[in-house]
Amino acid sequence: MKKDDCIFCKIANGEIPSDTVYEDEMFRAILDLSPAVKGHTLILPKQHFDDLLTADGETLSAALKLAQKIARAQKAALKCDGINVVQNNGEAAGQTVHHLHFHVIPRYADGEKIVTWPQLTSEPEEQKMIAASIAKNL
Repeated sequence: MKKDDCIFCKIANGEIPSDTVYEDEMFRAILDLSPAVKGHTLILPKQHFDDLLTADGETLSAALKLAQKIARAQKAALKCDGINVVQNNGEAAGQTVHHLHFHVIPRYADGEKIVTWPQLTSEPEEQKMIAASIAKNL
């Protein structure tokens, strides 16, 4: 089901034109209008899910397989050195459109690194407590 006020639903379902690189019954993959680099592709499910936490397993599995297919095509077409596959959930994580989507971003050895985070240290006892808390909630 699509959501009437969702821009990505409209793009995924062909109501708004896009530079489509792939389409099937579940997804449309398009070039990002504000790319990190040339070839930056978004995978948009045609069915609306707000994020990873609300999507079903079939969609998530198919999306990851499609990300692999697109990444292989990017490597062949663009001769990139690597690929980032990024999926943000919630505003704190950088999600700006609340429709599940995956970024498949070509990367080059001499290019800017866009996915970085500080390398913190953690106390072993704290690690054990955090691991136990997460495991308890699975």
